[in-house]
Amino acid sequence: MENMGYCTIGKMAAACLIFQLFIGCQDMEDPYQTWEIYKGDATSSSYSSLTQINRENVDQLEVAWMFRAGDILEDYFPSTGIETNPIVVDDVLYAISAYIKVYALDAATGEEIWMFDPFEGRRGVDRQRGVVYWEDGDEKRILFSAASGLYALDAETGELITDFGEQGRVDLNAGLGRDPETVRVMAPTPGIIFEDLLIMGSATGENIEAPPGDIRAYDVRTGEIAWTFHTIPREGEPGFETWENMDEESLNKRGGANNWAGMSLDRERGMVFVPLGSPVYDFYGGNRPGKNLYGNALLVLDAGTGEHIWHYQTVHHDIWDYDLPAPPNLLTVEKDGESIDVAAQITKQGFTFVFERETGEPVFPVEERPVPQSDIEETWPTQPFPVKPEPYAHQYFTRDLVTDISPEAQDYVLRRLEEHRNEGLYTPHAPEGAIRLPGTTGAGRWGGAAHDPQSGILYVNASEFPQISLVERIDRDTSPDESPNEKGRFYYAQNCATCHGMDKGGQPPLYPSLVNVKETRSKAEVLTVIEEGRGMMPAFLNISEEEKDAVIAYLFDEGKNTADEEPSEGIARVNGEGRYAVSPRNSFQDQDGYPAIKPPWGTLNAIDLNTGEYKWRVPLGTYPELTEKGIPPTGTWSMGGPVATAGGLVFIAGTLDKKFRAFDKDTGELIWETTLPAAGFATPATYESDGKQYVVIAAGGGRGTEPGDYYIAFSLPD
Repeated sequence: MENMGYCTIGKMAAACLIFQLFIGCQDMEDPYQTWEIYKGDATSSSYSSLTQINRENVDQLEVAWMFRAGDILEDYFPSTGIETNPIVVDDVLYAISAYIKVYALDAATGEEIWMFDPFEGRRGVDRQRGVVYWEDGDEKRILFSAASGLYALDAETGELITDFGEQGRVDLNAGLGRDPETVRVMAPTPGIIFEDLLIMGSATGENIEAPPGDIRAYDVRTGEIAWTFHTIPREGEPGFETWENMDEESLNKRGGANNWAGMSLDRERGMVFVPLGSPVYDFYGGNRPGKNLYGNALLVLDAGTGEHIWHYQTVHHDIWDYDLPAPPNLLTVEKDGESIDVAAQITKQGFTFVFERETGEPVFPVEERPVPQSDIEETWPTQPFPVKPEPYAHQYFTRDLVTDISPEAQDYVLRRLEEHRNEGLYTPHAPEGAIRLPGTTGAGRWGGAAHDPQSGILYVNASEFPQISLVERIDRDTSPDESPNEKGRFYYAQNCATCHGMDKGGQPPLYPSLVNVKETRSKAEVLTVIEEGRGMMPAFLNISEEEKDAVIAYLFDEGKNTADEEPSEGIARVNGEGRYAVSPRNSFQDQDGYPAIKPPWGTLNAIDLNTGEYKWRVPLGTYPELTEKGIPPTGTWSMGGPVATAGGLVFIAGTLDKKFRAFDKDTGELIWETTLPAAGFATPATYESDGKQYVVIAAGGGRGTEPGDYYIAFSLPD
């Protein structure tokens, strides 16, 4: 409600006016009292104006209800989990399980109303972070994606709406200018509704020939594409000139620059804010010289037509997988006595870019600074650095940041630190290994930030996990004597080494080791995973049968020639083809497996966007075994994001220790916590049903931790 204290009319008139305004306000919808949209509302605030649960009584919270989807099986894959931020409409909570079943639950009791399984009894794959709700009169729909399908359901019954697409389903692989049979796109984060349009992004994979990340708006009633924006510009479109030497043939091999992180919407202005990821291949760009628009850009489009309004590229020619990981927060701040509508975009690097919403002009200065250059390709000489706010994570692994949890750990890390190239943020990959801080998982992640629209404070969780990226020239002998094993090593390096490493060692349990895969899996099982994907691994649809057979020969140590036993002579052996393979996800840890950097390894931060200064910063998460040794809370890697409330709280889960916590939003003091049955790698939601406020979290584990299939709602006792 607007402040009425500036009224200067007479007492009787003022009283009458205040009464009329009060009555009128009863009918005005408060956008922050409901949770009908992913992350709370179209501005991605993750904020609630509900106050029943507040800093004075939060310590009385108890479990109100618990729902279990029954998804946990004996052959559970360690990276599967629930990352859904549920929505609540008319006292019904809509959620998605680990195996991508959609549920409608009674928001006050957690009792199941209906369930829809797009996989019809088969185990679903990938992750889904939420659903979309749309209504027009008596017509109410739930829209969501599963694998490469976009579905429309009747919100009251859960039945497919058969006049949407083909019998209720739209093929997301279609309409990209590629053969739908050769591509696979998904949409792990829900799109956003503008009038009768559902605006959608996609996840496209990270291999060299992944499809483009076009932004598409679908007619909510029919499923037909209403407009498309090419995030990799075609000839004659603005931005095409930022891809050097690109012709029609090479355009068809360009992919990525996709929106997997979700969007925000300025409904009044009709502007949709679309954060984009990197072009593929994510870690090597020798085949795509130039700035590569619109990769790694915050792209702003006319929501009704898809026309370009403005953009800002946060990384030029990305080779570090520094995707924009979350939708921007749309809010109003006060700067130099002026109210400014802004878009605040967090990044994996720990930056917070703050832009004037209508023009894209930075609110705080941004400097283009020289950065280290690659020895293996032409990288961009400068990158943008916001002057304010300061990064919410470290970006240069200096000696003073080496872990101090024990003398042994410190000595171990110091020795390793000197072995690798280490020149701060944007250090390029190197054969001797390059230090990456933040790593590929990023300081900021898909949970994004919460903002308080009343104060202009941004709340964001951050992780500090350094990595070492290795690059290797993979040369291929294409002579007639080339063996299936040699071919397999080349294709493995091209498609698999990014996650599993050139040595096949992986990063267990998130990226499993393949060293002894022939002892644990059959060839048929491996082929199924290659073709269909599993957990975090996408399906590889654009590789030939010969390439699949060669990869399996390499993994199962078969199909060798005698010459294969001899050490490679590098470039001298090249007879036809050579490429660089990057293994970027090698965690930099101490001898006991803890992060090599000095704690805290995870934090929760409060940033005043009016000034660009920090209000507070506290560790987020603990390792109980270290606490028992007397080590102060270290923080842990975290997923999901925070929720702020008018009750003075910031709720957040997401840590490895399976805790769900509430902090005082003004001071950062921890004032409540509980232990979940599985880690809550999701963003919570808070809502009111039957006059009672609830806060709900998905506890699905995964990401290498113990699995779960829970939704748990908390409330105050009656």
